[in-house]
Amino acid sequence: MSKTFFKKYFSFLISGIIIAALVILYFTYLPFESGVKETWNVLLSEDEQRIQDYVEQFGIWGPLAIITFIVLQMFLIVFPSWLPIIVAVLAYGFWWGILINLLGAGIASTIGYRIGKHLKGVFLSKKKFDKMDFWITNYGFGTVILFRVSPLFSNDAISFIAGILNMNFKKFMFATYCGMVPLSIAVAYFSKDVDRLENGLYWIGGVGTLLYLVYIYFDYKKRKKND
Repeated sequence: MSKTFFKKYFSFLISGIIIAALVILYFTYLPFESGVKETWNVLLSEDEQRIQDYVEQFGIWGPLAIITFIVLQMFLIVFPSWLPIIVAVLAYGFWWGILINLLGAGIASTIGYRIGKHLKGVFLSKKKFDKMDFWITNYGFGTVILFRVSPLFSNDAISFIAGILNMNFKKFMFATYCGMVPLSIAVAYFSKDVDRLENGLYWIGGVGTLLYLVYIYFDYKKRKKND
């Protein structure tokens, strides 16, 4: 009984321990609290030079710091998904910044997917999974791309969802990069005009969502008619 419990809720326990440790550290260790506040203020300041100087102080560890932030961002939903792209581009240039972000996105997506796999038995019974298999098979790929590109949805939540729904990992990662590559290039290109960037992403997200929903509607009706 106890072994089954720990196996089933292992991901919850580990995540809970890590979060609790960070919270305790924040309120009991002043240097950690100061570091968190400084990072928060710098990344949300929209001051390009300040952000660049802050990242460059890490030296060769700078890319690793950005990748770590991308991974932690799965649990820090207050930060927009495109922020690490801008930070990386400002600090390391256009192409290196994109490469660092794509590497971080791949690692974060893999971790989120694996966590979701562990949570599958908690949130999704076999009966419910069988009912959703049709949607996963036919619309999962496009949904992942839409979540990656659109700021209207949680960029990171889709990793957990894909794992919970048992989407094929290679298909999930391919869809992830189909969305992240154009998004990263677009964000990097418009990184010096954040307002224009945000408006553009919301337009893309809104129009893309509407068109995809229309496609699903007609495709679903067509499939049901042919069955």
